[in-house]
Amino acid sequence: MKNSLSIAGSLLAVAFAIQMPAHAQDGVDVETSTVVPDIEEPEDDALMGPTVFDGDWVSVGIGGAYSPSYTGSDAYRFSVLPIVQGSLGGIDVNPRPGGLALDFLPDADEGPGLDLGIAARLRNNRTDIEDIDDPVVEMLGELDTAFEVGPTVGVSFPGVLNPFDSLSFSVDARWDVAGAHEGFSANPSITYFTPLSRAIVTSLSIGAEYADSDFNDYYFSVSEAGSAVSGLPQFEADGGINSVSANLLAGFDLSGDATDGGLAIVTIAGYSRLVGDAKDTPLTSIRGDADQFFVAAGIGYTF
Repeated sequence: MKNSLSIAGSLLAVAFAIQMPAHAQDGVDVETSTVVPDIEEPEDDALMGPTVFDGDWVSVGIGGAYSPSYTGSDAYRFSVLPIVQGSLGGIDVNPRPGGLALDFLPDADEGPGLDLGIAARLRNNRTDIEDIDDPVVEMLGELDTAFEVGPTVGVSFPGVLNPFDSLSFSVDARWDVAGAHEGFSANPSITYFTPLSRAIVTSLSIGAEYADSDFNDYYFSVSEAGSAVSGLPQFEADGGINSVSANLLAGFDLSGDATDGGLAIVTIAGYSRLVGDAKDTPLTSIRGDADQFFVAAGIGYTF
């Protein structure tokens, strides 16, 4: 049900976007699950007819999330963040944690759907000393805000197990252009979506983050000077896989029909496991926790 999937995607976007709090938009990295999979309209007269998604449409929402204050932290914070998603002039606008993605390929009427566009985000990991909830890590000082831009590609296969579900694969690849970490990161993901009724949708996503040595050195290394100030052992981080994640979402349309727009609510629970140097850094292994959890709930309105 392609149109009902659009409202599910807008709700899903609310939840995944708020998981990166405004003060530290890099707590639990489940951004690889933000892709809204495409699915064809089923040949069923009961589901045909005009819907809010037939032309230009916009979803606006707000939600609350409880997530780590920075990557690898064992301290959690509550945050609130608004979000916008839609399709205008044939260009889809999909939220990302700390940013958004533009998809320039029109949706296919039937068969697999392809996505191709640009993704961008602001990475505010440990950029405000007041939001670093660890006195030792705080001694390492603030980091600069990174602005990351790059391509996003994806493919979705509708009707995998039932006429209304889909299985999607996607990758966001971004480079920092603001001179912060000056590195590269990539986020591949697999998402399975299925509605349980016209009003209830669910999504299960599995993803990962890869980053190069410039990225990991900036966020996870402890220099000689940093070691002297904080008492943490020196550590030199190299590139590699930083995390793997799983996220479960449930969305509920309040009118009982996901195709007519209006109000809907969403709940989501996520888990991310830091691996490699993101796990071995003293910031995580000594002062934090490699197990990162996140829960959120939000409300959205589509018109």
